[in-house]
Amino acid sequence: EGGIEKADWSQFAPAQDAADQYHLFEKDFQLLSSLSQSAYRLSIEWSRIMPKEGVFDEKEIAHYRKVLESLRKKNITPMVTLHHFTTPLWLDNKGGWADKKAVDYFVRFSERMVKEYGDLVGLWVTINEPLNYALLGYLIGRWAPGKKNPFLFFQVLGNMARAHREAYKAMHKAKKNIQVGIVQNIVYIEAFSFLPWDKVVAGIAHFFQNRWFLNKVKDSLDFIGINYYFHSRILFPGIQINKNEVVSDLGWEVYPEGIYHAVGEIAKYGLPIYITENGLADAKDTRREEFIKDHLKWLHKAIEEGADVKGYFHWSFIDNIEWERGRDPRFGLVGVDYTTQKRTPRPSAFVYADICKTNKIEI
Repeated sequence: EGGIEKADWSQFAPAQDAADQYHLFEKDFQLLSSLSQSAYRLSIEWSRIMPKEGVFDEKEIAHYRKVLESLRKKNITPMVTLHHFTTPLWLDNKGGWADKKAVDYFVRFSERMVKEYGDLVGLWVTINEPLNYALLGYLIGRWAPGKKNPFLFFQVLGNMARAHREAYKAMHKAKKNIQVGIVQNIVYIEAFSFLPWDKVVAGIAHFFQNRWFLNKVKDSLDFIGINYYFHSRILFPGIQINKNEVVSDLGWEVYPEGIYHAVGEIAKYGLPIYITENGLADAKDTRREEFIKDHLKWLHKAIEEGADVKGYFHWSFIDNIEWERGRDPRFGLVGVDYTTQKRTPRPSAFVYADICKTNKIEI
């Protein structure tokens, strides 16, 4: 969105105007529609809606209604995320998600959003990648709020799990016939060899990364969102060794088969699945077309084998601020000139548009 001044990231790593979708949403959604996309995943910025403790900003509530109405008028289905890594400064100053009161604040926010927009939104995500948020923000310290405390790490995860469960109940009470889920970053993890110690370490890593948090909230889910980017081959005592034959601009290994395994693993929960993020940083747009097609082929295989996959969101529609990495990584089907805010569809955008329009891939 850009222009966010009252969230923790505005102090930790300011994004300035970013892609300025806050003001340019109408033009962006017109472009989205012209590229044959029928759904859009977005978040509602908590710190805009609640700039102060206990205070709801009616002007910002009205703004997001305009955003959502714009999507609906174009027959684009919104999937709304309520927490995507940013936390209001007033809550951050109280300890953020390490404070158990964060649960009540988040539930109140979530309930109000459903009451305000339940007529426009049927698909809701409470929290995006809670494990990554806690890991990078409270254990490694690379993200806001920059903590390096194992105790806080587990405390945050516990509070987020409780917040999701309580928000799930409050949201369903506020509006019937909505779907509420959570988004997890799923990593396909395999042992580097057939040696038992490699298998044990890989199994532990897989459980903690992919299942531990979901197990805490599995009874309060209508669907599970999968963000798939990574594949890891684990060598005892925990070293990651990938082939890296094809990598993104960020050095992440491109491994399309992994989405098949990730979906197969999450399908065991017996819930509908959405691929909520899948993409790569590719400024020159030389690998994105192949990336999309290869991942969708493997996703189709998972569907053929029974996985209940309801939808796929490519990450991302337009270039985004990639958190602490800033503007350099280019994930967008549509490029953004951050000086002029000009949008330019990359060649892969038209390939993806054809896939969306025809619902098929030319092999």
